[in-house]
Amino acid sequence: MRAINATRPGGPEVLSAVDTPDPQPGEGEVLVDVAASGVNFIDTYRRSGVYPMDFPHVPGSEGAGTVSAVGEGVTDLVVGDRVAWAEAPGSYAERVVLAAERALPVPDTLDLETAAALPLQGMTAHYLLASTFPVWAGHTVLVTAAAGGVGLLLTQLATARGARVIGTVGSPEKESLARRAGAAEVIRYAEMDDISTELPQAVRDLTGGAGVDVVYDGVGKATFDASLASIRPRGMLVLFGGASGQVPPFDLQRLNAAGSLFVTRPTLAHYTADREELTWRAGEIFGAAASGSLEVRVGARFSLDEAAQAHRALEGRETTGKVILVP
Repeated sequence: MRAINATRPGGPEVLSAVDTPDPQPGEGEVLVDVAASGVNFIDTYRRSGVYPMDFPHVPGSEGAGTVSAVGEGVTDLVVGDRVAWAEAPGSYAERVVLAAERALPVPDTLDLETAAALPLQGMTAHYLLASTFPVWAGHTVLVTAAAGGVGLLLTQLATARGARVIGTVGSPEKESLARRAGAAEVIRYAEMDDISTELPQAVRDLTGGAGVDVVYDGVGKATFDASLASIRPRGMLVLFGGASGQVPPFDLQRLNAAGSLFVTRPTLAHYTADREELTWRAGEIFGAAASGSLEVRVGARFSLDEAAQAHRALEGRETTGKVILVP
């Protein structure tokens, strides 16, 4: 089969296409023919060495496809079932082995490319606003990179719960996408000379000086200080990514001085700890996409052999919505 190999820690240039033997499912596993693989920032962290990994390795952990073989002990999946996943190492490939207990059933009315775009970002958006900081009517939330993959989903889901969403974006095109997703207000930070002071002031102006109840920040280093300064007393900063780089250590007394703030750095694995929680989150997200109440934007498609180009586009902020690889 064809797969992508990350030969060493580094930039996108370390990714190359190789031919490798087909994997075989072991006990409790299934083999899946991949229809599409999701491209995520965590893949770039692993490729670059920010997150420790063994090299060489096949990147990717997300995708969707059709079961082509089942291993011993698998009773709830059969050949031909359509499944998606967020946790199958080596997903930048034509075939992948997946633990059956982590397979997510795909509704018949949902195409597999859309299904591949949902597991990681969709369930991330779900746990962020359903569990990390439960959002309800009356809340005002700030979403950084509101036209990104998680940002567009977060904005739609928060708006559907009755919250007022303020989004940050970098261009007029991205502003249009954020407003279409339901953002009540959009701030274009690319036009600011000093994000750390101008962004909080813009947020305060939009909230009568109060600040927001919660910031969902997936940008990280470039927006962290501005996000912290945009929160009302006893509000929360949810830092769920580092698209601009990792946030350096900071003085916890800043939380006291800013109004007894809360900061958390969650990850999806801790919010899908068992099969029941995993299928609950996936079921709600896939169901919403299948019904049309949640719009899933696939902003860029690349062939499997173009994985390096996909990483460059993602890291260069050239994409909106989800990036996928199609074998």
